[in-house]
Amino acid sequence: MKKIFSFIALSMPLLAATGAFAQAKQTDNFKVYGNCEMCKERIEQAATLPGVRTAVWDVKTKQIKVTYDPAKVKNETIQQKIAAIGHDTEKQKAPDAVYNKLPECCLYERK
Repeated sequence: MKKIFSFIALSMPLLAATGAFAQAKQTDNFKVYGNCEMCKERIEQAATLPGVRTAVWDVKTKQIKVTYDPAKVKNETIQQKIAAIGHDTEKQKAPDAVYNKLPECCLYERK
């Protein structure tokens, strides 16, 4: 009986940590402008910050799906990082100087 209680007592912190980890994620979709597979690689790499689990950008729809821990990183921070490498997002515009340095095939029509 003592062993059962010991096992339960030792298991509780592990179960609690697993539950907290499972809940600490959020998935957002937002528009990121770009044209090609080179853009895809650049955008996904920029979005992969500490706290981001996955970042997948679709070339056709121009939508990125990002799953992240909002306690570690914010959506706005992800969008700022993507804009900083030359790709406009719904909420962030890339600096003109950075956009102009993108490869020619990556120069999307800006709004």
